[in-house]
Amino acid sequence: MKKILVIALMLFSISAIAQTSKDKQSIIDILEKQRGEWNKGNLETFMQAYVNSDSLLFVGKSGPTYGYEKTLENYRKSYPGKAGMGFLTFGIKKVEFLNKDVAFVLGSWHLKREKDEPQGYFTLLLKKINGEWKIFIDHSS
Repeated sequence: MKKILVIALMLFSISAIAQTSKDKQSIIDILEKQRGEWNKGNLETFMQAYVNSDSLLFVGKSGPTYGYEKTLENYRKSYPGKAGMGFLTFGIKKVEFLNKDVAFVLGSWHLKREKDEPQGYFTLLLKKINGEWKIFIDHSS
């Protein structure tokens, strides 16, 4: 009986590790797609990584913004056109799971534009909703 219990626990642990690894890769893929869409100037496609809800929270240098549409509007104002968006790179420092459906991401960002190169850090909280990871809190500085 003990052997069966030990084997069952080992199989469960292996399955949980595999799922975590799969979810981590899914999150990294989402961020990579976001970066690619930004660099193409596709702000609307970039925003698909965010939860399309009034509960979306974005915190930047101007303070908190609530809602998908307001966040998109702020991006449009702050980064007008492809030249304003520049070329984006990310450095993903950490992806950590708070539970099976919530993940924390720490990363850095860097924009290369004709006249400047702003850069900073971001923290994200993502939630798995209907099998898809979505950003529901973004704090970028």
